[in-house]
Amino acid sequence: MYKTCLAALALGGALASAAAAQDAKAILAEVSKAMGTGNNFGSVRYAGSGTSFAFGQAYDAKSPWPKFNVTKYERVIDFDAGASRQRMTRTQAENPPRGGGQQPLNGEQTQNIVIGTKQPWSTQFEMWMSPWGFLNGAKSEEATAVQKTDGGKKYTVVSYLAYKKYRVTAYIDEQNLIHRIETQIDTPVLGDTPVTAVFTDYKDSRGLKYPGRIVETEGDFPILDLTLNSARKNIVAVVTQTGIRDDTGEVVDERLVAPDVYYFTGGTHHSVVLGFNDYVIVVEGPLDEGRSEAVIAEVKKIYFNKPIRYLINTHQHFDHAGGIRTYAAEGATIVTYLDNKPYYEKTFALPRTLAPDKRAQSKKKPMIEAVAEKRVFTDGTHELDLFHIQNSGHNGGMLIGYLPKARIVIEADLYTAPEIVPNIDPVPPAAGAAAAPPPPPSPYTISLVDNLERLKLDYDTILGLHGREATKNELLKAAGKPAAPPASASK
Repeated sequence: MYKTCLAALALGGALASAAAAQDAKAILAEVSKAMGTGNNFGSVRYAGSGTSFAFGQAYDAKSPWPKFNVTKYERVIDFDAGASRQRMTRTQAENPPRGGGQQPLNGEQTQNIVIGTKQPWSTQFEMWMSPWGFLNGAKSEEATAVQKTDGGKKYTVVSYLAYKKYRVTAYIDEQNLIHRIETQIDTPVLGDTPVTAVFTDYKDSRGLKYPGRIVETEGDFPILDLTLNSARKNIVAVVTQTGIRDDTGEVVDERLVAPDVYYFTGGTHHSVVLGFNDYVIVVEGPLDEGRSEAVIAEVKKIYFNKPIRYLINTHQHFDHAGGIRTYAAEGATIVTYLDNKPYYEKTFALPRTLAPDKRAQSKKKPMIEAVAEKRVFTDGTHELDLFHIQNSGHNGGMLIGYLPKARIVIEADLYTAPEIVPNIDPVPPAAGAAAAPPPPPSPYTISLVDNLERLKLDYDTILGLHGREATKNELLKAAGKPAAPPASASK
């Protein structure tokens, strides 16, 4: 009798599940009809303007992502090719500049980003966070449907698992239009990160329904607020995955720039490795676990008998903090500005079910050390001084490193030396035309120089954690300051 009841319950559950899936398919068919996509829907283009926000680039741990004006926005999604292209023209919105995201912008900056289904979910999810993307994703998976009331309004909630792992959920209103889409992505700093897109003010374009406004949030703050003025389906242009970056491994180039001082480059974000008598200090663990593992592996080749005792985090922008968990799993103490310590203690405890990293799998308690205005590391032979940069619009908790013996400053984001292109002469202006004036100095660069002067640091070299190694006079010129006198003249 007991086994019979269990079998009946199992059969009832299976029938209910099958019915829910069948209902979801019927609902999706009705939504496709109302949205004007029909059964033969291969691509969509939509365009508009509005504002964007740089995820993970806030001024401090409590602020929203910094805002930019978006004068032109276009996204083309080719579902048949499994790829999407976004073109966005941005201008400066924060005045004065505050936070990261390549601020300050002088004039317009156009971004052209191609993503595809060969990339990780945390990158390609944008393809499926549009109403048309949801419909295309849901039709190829086993979806379920339930009725819910949210904010006093009734919705049909349809949900499916993308790649059998990532739940994507849409709230469908009584007009069979998609009002909201929710999912989660994995990010190195926040772990399981909620993403929500809300669609309102629907319009009609040749039978295709499209939202007049899209508001997308990521990690509790907006990242996109668009007003759309056009949309087309099944356009002639096809997006291919040509040019999409295929990460096959990290490249780490190391160069000895002073005794026991290595400059680790080989990508967009750099680290500096310092060998002390009994241990190693790494300045900056950027991007993610993959980059950090590659750097750690190279450190162990150089200093195979010394542990990495400290990881210096210059600031909490996500591209510079994405690898700190990897160093914590390695047993290193994370050294950061004092306001960042409670923030990292919070983020270290966030769930990571989508992509558990080494830190999530480790039983070690993270060690985080706070720095106020100054911290000195020394073993009697080597010395590293950390200083807090005051009045920096880029980030309120910015630290720089200083090596007094080598006369080297280590900094991130405040000054990035441009690459030197040899044997290329500048194109002279046309006859009678005035040469374009140089862009004004970045306030972030000016604040760096002002702080170096305030601290009375004696330096010759800048090791940027972006770009390349630079000289003191290159920095001064970039800040609009006069060149330093020759060494003989200054003595």
